[in-house]
Amino acid sequence: MRFFKFANESAIWRRIALCLCVASMPLASLAEPRHAIAMYGEPALPAGYTHLPYANPEAPKGGTIRLAETGTFDSLNPWILMGNPVWPIFTQPGLVTESLMMRSIDEPFTLYGLLAESVETDADRTWVEFTLRPEARFSDGTPVTIEDVMWSYEVLGTKGHPRYTAVWSKVETMEQTGPRSVRFTFNTADRELSMLMGMRPILKKAQWQGRDFGQSSLMVPIGSGPYVIDKVDPGRAISFRRNPDYWGRDLAVSRGLHNFDVIRYDYFGDASAMFEAFKAGEIDVWRELVAARWERNFDFPAMRDGRMEKSEIAHGRPSGIMGLVMNTRNPLFADWRVRQAMIETFNYRFINMTLTGGKDPRITSYFANSDLAMQRGPATGREAALLAPFADQLPPGTIEGYALPEGGERAIDRRGIRAALDLLGEAGWTVQEGELRDAKGRPFAFEILLNQSGSAMRTSAETRQIIDIFVQSLRNLGIRPTVTMLDAAQYVERTNNYQFDMTWYERGLSLSPGNEQRLYWGREGVAKPGSRNWMGMDSPAAEAMIAEMGHARTHEDFVAAVRALDRILTAGRYVIPVSYSRISRLAHRADLDYPENTPLYGDWPGFMPETWWQEERE
Repeated sequence: MRFFKFANESAIWRRIALCLCVASMPLASLAEPRHAIAMYGEPALPAGYTHLPYANPEAPKGGTIRLAETGTFDSLNPWILMGNPVWPIFTQPGLVTESLMMRSIDEPFTLYGLLAESVETDADRTWVEFTLRPEARFSDGTPVTIEDVMWSYEVLGTKGHPRYTAVWSKVETMEQTGPRSVRFTFNTADRELSMLMGMRPILKKAQWQGRDFGQSSLMVPIGSGPYVIDKVDPGRAISFRRNPDYWGRDLAVSRGLHNFDVIRYDYFGDASAMFEAFKAGEIDVWRELVAARWERNFDFPAMRDGRMEKSEIAHGRPSGIMGLVMNTRNPLFADWRVRQAMIETFNYRFINMTLTGGKDPRITSYFANSDLAMQRGPATGREAALLAPFADQLPPGTIEGYALPEGGERAIDRRGIRAALDLLGEAGWTVQEGELRDAKGRPFAFEILLNQSGSAMRTSAETRQIIDIFVQSLRNLGIRPTVTMLDAAQYVERTNNYQFDMTWYERGLSLSPGNEQRLYWGREGVAKPGSRNWMGMDSPAAEAMIAEMGHARTHEDFVAAVRALDRILTAGRYVIPVSYSRISRLAHRADLDYPENTPLYGDWPGFMPETWWQEERE
């Protein structure tokens, strides 16, 4: 097995500390064109840098990497809400389409110029201006123009996915200021906007003339990125071919990246079938999320004879949230006491030992495993001051401190069941003739909705095992929920429109949370389809913390706002969380390699497959 660690155990934390130290420096005046922009302080890489620190500029070019996804797809337009898109176009930054700036995955909050040769903004970040590189070209050889940029921003802002339209509403004006320059002026005080405006995909305006951008389509998009879409087998497979004439191949921001000639994604009905394909050598990389599976499931011929190998890659990214989310749009789950009762009934300790061997820690907050996580015990200092105006609106434990129940070693945790019954009784629910009912005799009935394709983290079989144990525990409360399995398309349709009571929920979070948090937890997502606010939370306190994150001028104030938001989310009891891993576990073809200097975000998109390469073998 190949183990990759930093030079010593504390190196990853020194890396974070260095970023935070840089972030605490006084903000230089940016009223002049710069090669990069940071939320706080200065970018780590100066003008004239030669390559990103996590890229290998000597990496050989060539070869093929075969990756996989679960589910299916019916659209090559991932920038709108409609359809079931092929996600690699969106999730792999700069693959087919590019943005003006590119995120460094080795720094929490820094962007470097990609299509843009420079960025300029004022000290208060009330406007931002980008200047295009004159050599920027689409894959068909035509130049990327300011007209393409401005059209892309407007069409995404008016017809695109909610992740684009929400930010567009904060743009007061967009104006061309020179042959290759565009300026955005904001109507809202939010320091992150100057960075967000550099991260929108730039599309070719001429390709979309006479077409409805808001409709899903299998039309192959023309982008400026290092890859073009080569072959499409709708719903089954898609491959990307490296463009030998890629305009940006010699840029410092690109050097050592995009090394494979072909990147192929195959789609499988569920994660179990996908793993069998990996074992058979039909796909080249498997990301394992469960420690127990990592230890027991990789003794197969290709691993034993050396065609495959295992790598463990350290990372410093937050845990995010994963588990069962409760939809508070359903009055049944609107009461925090009911949600806490569900958490008490979910015997995590037994489930974790039974299914994962208890190797990985539980998610204790949305930003666990990072400096942004809420601290144990009561909120103090700036964090407490931010929460104080909302004290009477917040569930118990938000300010005072909240911790998940430990659970028991046996299948039925009687202490948890008693605590759940007490909470349900306070909320007006009692067991009548063996069934939990309210004062009018109506049963406590709800549906658990599941995707038969599984998820990015769990196979459908594993998720169903978790649900089965949970359902057995619920029977002790007089609750018998309905469990419904849907195919991927039906599942996406229902979750996009919040037509569920409880379902499996996974949300990755970064070290640079900002405006996207409104899409995740903002009140607009209570009714507007397509947001990530599956729990339906409508919290003025959360809205205020997200706004405070955008207003913060120092790293300390930013951390206080994120920790306060973390308290609101965690003590809101919206999700019954499971476990996470502090390392990335990747099993892969033995001739695939990656740089020794891995970034803060480990195997986050931007690292694999972008920085990987195929070794030349005799």
